[in-house]
Amino acid sequence: MTILNTLRSTALSAILAMSAQSAIAEELSVATFVPPNHESVTGALAWFENELTERSGGTLTLKVYAAGQLGAGPTQQYKRAVEGVADITFGIAASTPTLFQRTMLAIPPGAAVDALDSTQRLWTVFDEYMAEEWSDVKVLGVAPVAGGMIISTRDVSTIEGMQGAKIVPFAAMTAPVLQGVGAVPVQLDPTEHYTGLSTGTIDGAISTINNIMPPWNLDEVADYAILNTPATFNPVFYVMNKERYESLSDEHRAVIDDIAGLPFSMELARAFHHADEVALEWVEEQRATGELNVERITVSDEERAKMEVAAAEGMQQIYDDYAARGIDNAQEIYEALNQ
Repeated sequence: MTILNTLRSTALSAILAMSAQSAIAEELSVATFVPPNHESVTGALAWFENELTERSGGTLTLKVYAAGQLGAGPTQQYKRAVEGVADITFGIAASTPTLFQRTMLAIPPGAAVDALDSTQRLWTVFDEYMAEEWSDVKVLGVAPVAGGMIISTRDVSTIEGMQGAKIVPFAAMTAPVLQGVGAVPVQLDPTEHYTGLSTGTIDGAISTINNIMPPWNLDEVADYAILNTPATFNPVFYVMNKERYESLSDEHRAVIDDIAGLPFSMELARAFHHADEVALEWVEEQRATGELNVERITVSDEERAKMEVAAAEGMQQIYDDYAARGIDNAQEIYEALNQ
């Protein structure tokens, strides 16, 4: 065989090998602790799957293990992605706050008004301040969803009503904010809110508005849905095992890269935001027919202003706590998020 023929044969083999690699069908496993009808699945994950399928010509697909099939609860979901229990996992960053200390600064009340706004702000500063915390995985999306409601068994729509109320914060780090308004912070996973309200373990929980309706059904065990409190946030995430990501073809990695980060994060935020809008419509429909089990109360502007003052005062305690843990620029990060 001549040198020219050898070179041609080698080049052809390389092209065929590359074509074969790009044509290999890949199925990625997704673990989530929420039910399959949750908005993070039907909204954001469905969008992600559709994008993967279209962009890869059907060679990159998902298999979803919902409702904790690969492990219950939010606490271990990030670890499961790191260890490869599933290729992709959905979780709540605040369930393991020591891993994401800087990301947690998107949680306290500030300039953001909803999940979409907060997510946009987060990704404006993510690479500078937060990316290092997520270096053990391939980040697909991180979105601080809004805790726009206090669901409760007592009226906590005023500072006076807050006094002594046992309330689950949207994330543990906002405990100083709750203490500032006279409440007693109690830590419970979102999956435990229903039982906590029904047994009296807690008086209320800061929650996404859509948790009032199925599948969470918190209206069944509460008497009040309090709206127009200063919004706190809770970053949720979809992340991918880094080794699994790196094992994919260049073509498949490029597909994921194109939609990971801000695009997927905004879809995740949009899914929760839309679910809250649907929930508010559902509340009005239930009120009209007399079937709603909770009284909806909108906090007055005067009372909200008092709550905002308490929240601002609580931030100094949060900064001091961060400094004690060796993070001296917590205020800088918070202010960057709230410019």
